[in-house]
Amino acid sequence: MFGTEVRITCGDLTLVSRMAGYNESDAASEVSWVIVFERRRTHSMKNLSPEYVVGLVDGEGSFTIYVRNPDAEKKAARRVVVEPKFYLKLIERDKEILLALQRFFGCGSVYFQKDTRPNHQHCYRFEVFRWEDLSTKIIPFFKRNKLQFASKRHDFELFCLMMEMLSKKEHLKEKGLRKLFKLKQQMH
Repeated sequence: MFGTEVRITCGDLTLVSRMAGYNESDAASEVSWVIVFERRRTHSMKNLSPEYVVGLVDGEGSFTIYVRNPDAEKKAARRVVVEPKFYLKLIERDKEILLALQRFFGCGSVYFQKDTRPNHQHCYRFEVFRWEDLSTKIIPFFKRNKLQFASKRHDFELFCLMMEMLSKKEHLKEKGLRKLFKLKQQMH
C-alpha cells in the first residue's frame, strides 16, 4: 500500500542519537530517553501491482458514460451525445498515486479539480476518455483482474456492454441511444 511507514524507536539518548542523526548536545541534560520517528515510503510508485490497482479502483474508481437524454430539449451547449470515461479522484496530497496509475495504464490524464465546498479538499483526477484506450487498455485489464465489489463490478459490466454498443455505432440511431440512456440509469 502507498503511504509512509513510521517506525518508533525508544532508547537511551546516546545510542539513539547516532542511529537517528539526533544531536545529543542539543538535548537538556536531564533527558535520558528519546523517541525517534523515522519516516520512509512503503511502496514503490513505479511498480504498481494489478491487485493494488483493483483495490484502488474498487474504492475510488468510476466507470461511467454520459448519455444525453433523447427526450430532453437540446438547450445545453454540450456537443457530445455519449461520452464514456473511467476515472479516479483523490485528495491533492495523493496526486503521485494518480501519476503512477497513468504510467501503469500508459494512457489518460491527471488534472487538478478545485473543490470549494465546506469540509472538502482540493483533488486531482485521473481520467481516461479516449474510446481506443478504454477498449484496448482499461476494459481488458479489468476483465483479467476482477473487481471485488459487486456494485463496482455491475457498473463495469454495464460499461463494457455500452462500449460494445458504441463500437457498433448503435448510439447514432435513436433506438440505440434510448437503450444506452436506459442502461446508464442502472449504473451506480
